Amino acid sequence: MNELRPEPGTVMTMQWRKWDGSAHWRSDCVYLGSDQRGDWLGQPSGWTSTRPGYEFVAETPNVALIPSGRTDYALTVHDDHPRDLRIYIDLAWDVRWESAELVTGIDMDLDVVRRVNDQGTYVDDRDEWAEHSARYGYPADVMTHLEALTLELEGQVRAQHPPFDDATGDAWLERLETLGLNVGPRAEQ
Repeated sequence: MNELRPEPGTVMTMQWRKWDGSAHWRSDCVYLGSDQRGDWLGQPSGWTSTRPGYEFVAETPNVALIPSGRTDYALTVHDDHPRDLRIYIDLAWDVRWESAELVTGIDMDLDVVRRVNDQGTYVDDRDEWAEHSARYGYPADVMTHLEALTLELEGQVRAQHPPFDDATGDAWLERLETLGLNVGPRAEQ
C-alpha cells in the first residue's frame, strides 16, 4: 500500500482549487479503501462540502473514486438523490495525495453527469470551461486532452462501463454504510 494512504475509516479531506490556485470545494470525507481502479472516499449524509461563500450538506451518501495513475478526473457516485443525480465526474488536473488525510486537485470546470431522469447523461459547465480557459489561460495541450477525455468519459458513462456502472458504486456505498457514520467530523468537535 502507498504510504500516503490512510487506514480505511480515517476521516480526511478532498480539497479542490481553481487553475489560479484560488480555493474551490473542500469536502469532509472518509477513506474507504482501494480496488484495481483506485482509491475510494465516502461522504455520509449530513457531512459538508464548502467553497468560498457556500456550504452544501450531503442529503444522501456518496462515494468518490480517485483513479490510479490518473490526475485528470474524479468520479462521484450518489445514492438515491433528490435531484436524481447518480454520476458526477469532475474533469481535473493534478489530482493527488498530499498526505494521508488530504487529496487535492484542480477543478477544470467540465463535468460529465448522469441523472436517473429524462436528462440522462450529458456534459455540464461548457460555459464555465470557455470563460475560465480565457481567464486563466489554460494551456492548449491541457484543453485538447481534457476535451477528448470528456467525450470519452461521456461515452463510458452512457454505456455504463465499470466503474461507471451501478454495481461498482453501489458496492462502495454499501461499504460506506457499514461504517455507521452519520455525524460530520466538524460537528463532533
